[in-house]
Amino acid sequence: MSSAPLPDYLRHVRIVLSRTSHPANIGAAARAMKTMGLTDLYLVAPNLMATPMTPEAMQYTGQEDFRLPEESFILASGAADVLQRAKIVADLPSALADTVLSCALTSRRRELTSPLQTPRELTPELLALAQAGHKVALVFGNETFGLSIEEVQTCNRLMTISGNPDYFSLNLAQAVQVVCYELFSQVGYEMSHLVSEVNRATSEQVSGMVNHLEQTMEQLDFFRRRNQQRMMRRILSLFNRANPTTEDIDILRGFFNTVQKKAGGRD
Repeated sequence: MSSAPLPDYLRHVRIVLSRTSHPANIGAAARAMKTMGLTDLYLVAPNLMATPMTPEAMQYTGQEDFRLPEESFILASGAADVLQRAKIVADLPSALADTVLSCALTSRRRELTSPLQTPRELTPELLALAQAGHKVALVFGNETFGLSIEEVQTCNRLMTISGNPDYFSLNLAQAVQVVCYELFSQVGYEMSHLVSEVNRATSEQVSGMVNHLEQTMEQLDFFRRRNQQRMMRRILSLFNRANPTTEDIDILRGFFNTVQKKAGGRD
């Protein structure tokens, strides 16, 4: 069964990564996005550290020829297209200029009066605006320092992912995955393409299999001092409740054939 197309309004949901420092996290975040149907990625002033795969540090200072390192594309796996289309800007206001709602992801207490809300609580508002054709954004800060107070104030919602208060240490890409999953889970996307096609057995097929079973049991002399009719009524009722498939019937009848051959060859 082919899958249904993704809702078109998901293209209005933007993921913004601000001042990201590890090139692998950008690629992994792109992969997290694409698995949940999101493709609009903005990168605010990436300041990439040197890593074993990316020997030289890379900082965006407005240069037109700035390109993400190969490490980001490797970690993106099949989501390289998200990185290729990603827009790189110098500051957060530029990334949010055309949005009507932006959520700052934070796990710290802030000196702000805006309430902290979970992804589950904010998703209905985000999706409703996206469905109406408005741009909305989810903003993630630097891996070490998070979002600055100025960046948080640029957004008009505060979002937090709840977790263990004694140890809460989500990787950037993990945080992106959690939020994107919550969004996608509330889209109501039909997942029937993941369900295997079921070929339910007909009444005739079930009865024929039960008759075959009865013949096998007779051959084994199973009904000695047992009420055969009563037992077979119960077995038929059992299989009718089980809703077997044609594949189930074929397996059982193949097994009964083998038992009958083995029993017929006994001394």
